Amino acid sequence: MFKVNYQSRVPVYKQLYESVLRMVSLGVLKPNDKLPTVRALATDLGINPNTVSKAYSMLEHDGYIYSTAGKGSFIAESFSEDTATRLTALRTLKTAVKSSMLSGVTKEDALSAVEDIYNGGDADDRV
Repeated sequence: MFKVNYQSRVPVYKQLYESVLRMVSLGVLKPNDKLPTVRALATDLGINPNTVSKAYSMLEHDGYIYSTAGKGSFIAESFSEDTATRLTALRTLKTAVKSSMLSGVTKEDALSAVEDIYNGGDADDRV
């Protein structure tokens, strides 16, 4: 269910965080579904339990999961497929904007492209 790319520059705890978002957006995880225990997931992935704990803590802090003492961690009731899909799309957009910025695309050009798309046009027409 959870996979980690050990060659990635993305820290493992962030990969786990993103995995939960992705699984909710795909409908694999639904509100109130139980997540694997920290120890079980760490053992399955061959990583330090503190890494899993950090990912779970971030998810809980952001309101995507909740924990119940002695019972485990669960997907939050308010965290739906739609919410996860929007979050994933925003993260993808942020990555694309950072890449564009590093490639020399000006803020004005980026905003203009976004405006074109939201106004029903095709931003590719301008490029």
